[in-house]
Amino acid sequence: MPDLAGKAVLVRVDLNVPMSNGYVSDATRLSAAVPTIAALSDRGAKVLLLSHFGRPKSVDASCTMAPLAPALSDVLRRPVAFVGDCVGPTVEAAVAAMAAGDVMVLENTRFHTGEQANDPAFVAELAKLGDFYVNDAFSAAHRAHASTEGLAHVLPAFAGRSMEAELAALEKALGKPEHPVAAVVGGAKVSSKLDVLTHLVTQVDHLMIGGGMANTFLAARGVDVGKSLCEHDLAPTVLDILKRAEAAGCTVHLPYDVVVAKQFAANAPHRTCNVHEVAADEMILDLGEAAVEALGDALKTCRTLVWNGPLGAFEMEPFDAGTVALARIGGALTQSGGLLSVAGGGDTVAALNHAGVGSQFTYVSTAGGAFLEWMEGKALPGVEALKRGRA
Repeated sequence: MPDLAGKAVLVRVDLNVPMSNGYVSDATRLSAAVPTIAALSDRGAKVLLLSHFGRPKSVDASCTMAPLAPALSDVLRRPVAFVGDCVGPTVEAAVAAMAAGDVMVLENTRFHTGEQANDPAFVAELAKLGDFYVNDAFSAAHRAHASTEGLAHVLPAFAGRSMEAELAALEKALGKPEHPVAAVVGGAKVSSKLDVLTHLVTQVDHLMIGGGMANTFLAARGVDVGKSLCEHDLAPTVLDILKRAEAAGCTVHLPYDVVVAKQFAANAPHRTCNVHEVAADEMILDLGEAAVEALGDALKTCRTLVWNGPLGAFEMEPFDAGTVALARIGGALTQSGGLLSVAGGGDTVAALNHAGVGSQFTYVSTAGGAFLEWMEGKALPGVEALKRGRA
């Protein structure tokens, strides 16, 4: 790494965090950015932070980055300034006035249409501000935007600490994993994860399917799932995925006992039954104990685990039980040293934290779309640009 004293470093971070009444309600992404920011500041760099917030089409006061500066200052434990634009004379003057080691949040990059268009003119305006570029936002690496991809072609480019840790964890999980590998894939709809499932059956030894997705798989196999959430029209696609799995030697695990209820509500009257005993007016809301135990037994034979999505309606008791039980098995196996576990996606993070095991997994990614595209086997523009280096 070059001498950074007095140099301006443009750092793409992800400050797109949940807010409530003007305050940050979950600072996970802010904390993830701290190691890179602190390291650059400690080496005397002028640290210029680029990020988007929300989905503005142009300048939108409700999407300003201004509240993020004090929130970041709290977790960074050093002053963080804010400037009301991300390009132009005002920003250039603010950067010139910074002292070595200062940190400043620039205004929302998406206030400019050139950001999402990856407009070379906008990239050039951003590049004028800095001597180096660091991408520390894996969660935005699936987007080929000016601040996530374009800058890597016009400035000396590096990966930040958080980006490096994420890529290292993902490489161990699916790039060059230790087999047997298990993948837990849950969530509501198969349609949202078709590419994930199609790719995973060629990469893993065990594919464990839960959530509403499991209902679609069961229905495709001729099981009557009552009034459960189910994409019946995807039966041919599901059968094709199962055929691919068989050809690749991947075991697909579907539940054989489930928890059903007639109402989609917390603590609704419920029962556990065999999947072939679901009544016409019942819906499947979780995996049964026997199904979870079977998944746990399979997991105990594995060396690597990739997890995306809950197994049931985990946000409502008692339909969180399946997710919690398997998550705790995964956490315990990881802590004993027998399993490398990587999880990602918003609902997944919430589910693991709900189970109290978020800190027990080897790595938990806060990335949503980028994590899914990685699970699909796709190249991520923000990562590929760093590999190519300066154009």
